[in-house]
Amino acid sequence: MNPEFWKNIEFAYPAFFWLLLLIPGMIWWYVSAGRKYQGSVQVSSLQGLKGLPVSWKVRFRPLLLVLRIIAYAALVAALARPQTSNTSENIDSEGIDIVLCIDISGSMLAEDLQPNRMEAVKKTAMDFVDSRISDRIGLVIFSGESFTQCPITMDHGVLKQQLMQVRSGLLQDGTAIGMGLATSVDRLHNSKAKSKVIILLTDGVNNTGLVDPLTALEIAKAYKVKVYTVGAGTTGKAPFPTPMPDGTVRMQMTDVEIDEALLKKIAVETGGRYFRATDNTSLQNIYHEIDKLERTKVEITSYRRFQEHFFPLAMIALACILLEVVLRYTLFRRLP
Repeated sequence: MNPEFWKNIEFAYPAFFWLLLLIPGMIWWYVSAGRKYQGSVQVSSLQGLKGLPVSWKVRFRPLLLVLRIIAYAALVAALARPQTSNTSENIDSEGIDIVLCIDISGSMLAEDLQPNRMEAVKKTAMDFVDSRISDRIGLVIFSGESFTQCPITMDHGVLKQQLMQVRSGLLQDGTAIGMGLATSVDRLHNSKAKSKVIILLTDGVNNTGLVDPLTALEIAKAYKVKVYTVGAGTTGKAPFPTPMPDGTVRMQMTDVEIDEALLKKIAVETGGRYFRATDNTSLQNIYHEIDKLERTKVEITSYRRFQEHFFPLAMIALACILLEVVLRYTLFRRLP
């Protein structure tokens, strides 16, 4: 039998193993009882008896005791009820459908967050995804237009792969907050989840797009979608990589302009909150805070099934008892 099998064995009534302490008493009784059948002969010297052969019955008679001890030990082990268990879990989750809506415009390459805003947001978003094991999450990106990078899914591995591929320049440049929000709502409008959430992150002001941000806000309210908004960028000026005429790239200090009034309005009217991320630490804290605000109720019911393994031990005990009885009254039968 596989040795790994015995590592998983449990005993329902291990107290029965205390009965094994009776085995020394069984040996003592066997030795004491055997002396009753030994006769005594008085001789003047044992010198002449030393060369006499010992009968094989005498040599192998302790086999009867061995069989009885094995039978007794197997019976005790069977009474202790060896068993293995199989545990299964039924997970009942009131999941939340979440869309990460991320600005990928050129200004996201500014380096007030390290190594830049884009990479800092991607890393923090991946950590957030890892913390939401029972939620469906999707990814929408936007700059001058919007695009669904990944529909809402439970396959977080695929989602993270798509998130890693996000970079500035995938879409026409600009900042179309309204289109990003509208596309995100569209990903959620057929959702049956108890809660529908969008985390919209941008570092600028709406300056393009076919959908006005206030129109997108009304659509989100109509579908009861909660929006958390995040403004990414330090206050004042931030270092931004700027191409030079000679082909080189130089860091220039550029004004940070975030339409906080719009982002606050979107958050408040949909039941969410507005946050400002001025560095990597504050960005991580924001996503942790949202994670705490939008908790998922998960109920895990465990089922444990037991499989009994006492039968082979009972059969060993029975076989040893029968063999002892047969040998005792045949080969090792005592003469009257």
